[in-house]
Amino acid sequence: MQFGLVITDRRHAARAAALLAGAAARGWDARCFLTDSGVCLLEHEGFMAEARARPKSVAVCRHSVDELLPGRDLAALSEHVVMGSQFQGAKLAQSAHALLVL
Repeated sequence: MQFGLVITDRRHAARAAALLAGAAARGWDARCFLTDSGVCLLEHEGFMAEARARPKSVAVCRHSVDELLPGRDLAALSEHVVMGSQFQGAKLAQSAHALLVL
């Protein structure tokens, strides 16, 4: 089962981390896309621990990062996070068996 999670707001950081951990514990392929202020989860340690546990399972909208996190060292994140565009969100929505948007 592929579980997709789209985060559009930074206030969902703790909930997103818990959902990803819960999905992984069930053996699901958990994927996440961050856009709008959801990209601020890149600065949330609990969420990033989940992203580091499953490298490349999190994709982010580069435009939103540039707008909301100017100067952020994206090279340091490239091992764990896919820097992309809204296309990554669309691909996730198409491939996920279950999709939750927060």
